[in-house]
Amino acid sequence: MTAIAVHQFAQCITCHAWSPDHSMVAFCPNNNEVHIYKSLQDNWERVHVLQKHDQLISGIDWSVRSNRIVTASHDRNSYVWNLEGSEWVPTLVILRLNRAALCVQWSPKENKFAVGSGAKTVCICYYEQENNWWVSKLIRKRHDSSVTNVAWHTNNLLLATTSTDGKCRIFSTFIKGVDTKDSRAGKFSDSKFGELIVQLDLSFSWAFGVKWSPSGNTLAYAGHNSMIYFVDEVGPSPLAQSVAFRDLPLRDILFVSERMVIGTGFDCNPMAFAADERGIWSFIRFLGERKTASGSKYGSQFSEAFGKLYGQSKQGVGNDSVESSRLRGCVHENCITCIVPLREPGVSTIKRFSTSGLDGKVVIWDLEGQADLSQYL
Repeated sequence: MTAIAVHQFAQCITCHAWSPDHSMVAFCPNNNEVHIYKSLQDNWERVHVLQKHDQLISGIDWSVRSNRIVTASHDRNSYVWNLEGSEWVPTLVILRLNRAALCVQWSPKENKFAVGSGAKTVCICYYEQENNWWVSKLIRKRHDSSVTNVAWHTNNLLLATTSTDGKCRIFSTFIKGVDTKDSRAGKFSDSKFGELIVQLDLSFSWAFGVKWSPSGNTLAYAGHNSMIYFVDEVGPSPLAQSVAFRDLPLRDILFVSERMVIGTGFDCNPMAFAADERGIWSFIRFLGERKTASGSKYGSQFSEAFGKLYGQSKQGVGNDSVESSRLRGCVHENCITCIVPLREPGVSTIKRFSTSGLDGKVVIWDLEGQADLSQYL
């Protein structure tokens, strides 16, 4: 078992983020508030409640350099929160959306952030010093459905998105006056704002959880068809691999190194994927204990699937994902919706990360000392 800490903060958690020094955690308890807890002598104490949104908060990101929090909500708004003294002061961001904001992420340089929405639109937001407000430029008419996730490339210019239209896309986000020409990516140096660099049609189902590798050379995202896709040499002729697994679909993923990805989702148990020396990706194992029921492996899986078809598990009528996770002995008892790295300064490899889910838990995981996984870190 690699879970080193389990914290039951609420009945349900939508998303979470950590402060730069990892001493505080901010999360949405499945409502329109952000609760901030601070670690005090092995106990967690609630120190702030951020109240400004009118509907469910769907995305939180806490900047490392500037110590600012950005939130996105189903109320179609986004706020940037600055700590002034002992209070968090919100600043409204003009998104110009007619549907819910679904996800948000700061860029690596933290001079921009991206908001994905149900309006088939991505908002690239930046600060206007002369007017003292946050404004946005919109990438429109590129997606055919809701934008579920966004991920920034390490060059601060390329943005990857996933959508419920089943596609993963990469856009240029160069904004004159915000980005400098010498920061442009080499082969995409002539790309204008909103230009579609590449569209990946690998999945025939909803796509979630897109992420770049630490070097930015590999892109990965998950499909609702229980598959995960890896793309190298992003451009006109990308090299793509797909890995299918027999378990429930993923909702979010995280590169912990160039050769290893952790996936989380409906199976309530983090999954490790890794690439061998040839660059071939495959499923390694679950991070949590995975207990199997008595009987043959394939027989038990068939019986469980047959029970789910009629809305009941082998142990009786109830929540299938909860019952499945209990049989497998995992820490989480419901869908894991969010995975966040716990980075160490100056280190690209991530050995610790946290997950949160619909069971209201925030779980901290540690890959240190895992002999079968250390070769990929």
